[in-house]
Amino acid sequence: MTTQDTTPGGASARPGMTAAIKAETGLDEEVLHDLVHRFYARVRVDEVLGPIFAARISDWGPHQERMVAFWSSVALMTGSYHGRPVPAHVPLPVDAWHFDRWLALFRETAREVCTPAGAAHVILRAERIARSLRIAVEEARAAPDAVPALG
Repeated sequence: MTTQDTTPGGASARPGMTAAIKAETGLDEEVLHDLVHRFYARVRVDEVLGPIFAARISDWGPHQERMVAFWSSVALMTGSYHGRPVPAHVPLPVDAWHFDRWLALFRETAREVCTPAGAAHVILRAERIARSLRIAVEEARAAPDAVPALG
């Protein structure tokens, strides 16, 4: 836990932040579950992204639950995801165009599933994540022994 995650008395500030985000956006675990599952249903049939995922994921249940935890951490500040997305994406046959396609499908799904405030909240984070991940993947491929920049 970092000092940013605690209040002056030492208690975690996370539950309060999560509650405030939920109140402001209408997002909660159920909405994020629906978002992730609908999004990956689209990805699976997408002619560009579908084959990339199909070649690597045979059991979608664990992947989707990991992504629900990821989005819970990202959107609601729950801290429920503990993973390393950059190393997982470096070997994939993707470039900027694939990240753009991923974002287009994500935006479309978020606008259908979430409240307008919730959609804006997750879309902003998805755009930042896609940008950072694309840059980190490109840098990791260019210099495989270097530590990727995530900014």
